Amino acid sequence: MISGNCSEAVDEGMTPVIPPGKKRKHLREYDEYLYKLRHLVENAFLLLKRWRGTAARYAKNAASFPAAVQIRCIAICLLAY
Repeated sequence: MISGNCSEAVDEGMTPVIPPGKKRKHLREYDEYLYKLRHLVENAFLLLKRWRGTAARYAKNAASFPAAVQIRCIAICLLAY
């Protein structure tokens, strides 16, 4: 189990995505493109969670929840452009 130490994660073959702190003695490399994608996905989930009906899953049947997520994603895209 990983305790949050980046050196342990790298030893287990994982690639760090979050940049290291600026005060670290040994700055490790990270993939900036993956970091930007991670940020984009986190913000998308944040916007979905702000819509209370989706976050609480107040769906009457199995088809209405994915439909609500799709409608919210369309609304997010329309607001972005």
